[in-house]
Amino acid sequence: MSPSATVDKPATNLRNLLILEALAAGSRPMTVAELNSSVKLPKPTVHRLIGTLEEEGFLIRHLDGRTYLPGPKLRQMMLGVMRAGQHSLAQRQILTRLNEKIRETCNLSIPDTDAMIYIDRVETEWPLRIQLHAGSRVPLHATSAGKLCLAHMTQETLDKYLRSAQLRPYTERTVTDPDRLLEQLTGIKEQGFSTDEEEFVQGMIAVAVPAFAPDGQLAATLSFHAPHQRLTLEKGLAHLEDLRSAAKEISQLFV
Repeated sequence: MSPSATVDKPATNLRNLLILEALAAGSRPMTVAELNSSVKLPKPTVHRLIGTLEEEGFLIRHLDGRTYLPGPKLRQMMLGVMRAGQHSLAQRQILTRLNEKIRETCNLSIPDTDAMIYIDRVETEWPLRIQLHAGSRVPLHATSAGKLCLAHMTQETLDKYLRSAQLRPYTERTVTDPDRLLEQLTGIKEQGFSTDEEEFVQGMIAVAVPAFAPDGQLAATLSFHAPHQRLTLEKGLAHLEDLRSAAKEISQLFV
């Protein structure tokens, strides 16, 4: 191996990491120009590296077709890191305290392109429970967490989602009409929380609130779900302030 090759390989790897670091620091989908502005590399180099990262699954194009998000391989790496230390993280303590108050399964979720992904959860001690483990991906249109994410999208991105998404009916209560869903999302944005009354799983209710990044963008959602026979949605909403208080603590972890 030539001396130039031994030097060039780590340099290329470092450039890839710089691009991924810039995307993580941006906390939002970013264009090639924005990424290039952060890493300050020649434009052809950035285009080539981003193309390779997209081809290998570390980056993926957003719904707008112009910006990039973490791809499946990068998301799996992120989840692995978070799972490895989740029991010692402050977020785990927040979820545990919330679980002790509500006594139902509490979830922390993040947007994952066309779905939400559970990155941490504390299960209820009740024997009757809904089995959705950390790492599960759930639909945007049929869950409290997902609808909250949709409600905080830009109008342009939301319009593209509503035009292209397959709004699958998971139960008889799932909203599959784009106009009706849009009306529901408007109300969610105004009230600051989202609900799911047997829209994803028959017999299950859920309530979710947003956790925001320092720039005001939605970074995650905090929610709980429970069997309807144990907790009606009306009674579940009595825990809304507990959820909001915990979400505020989660948001402070992003600072």
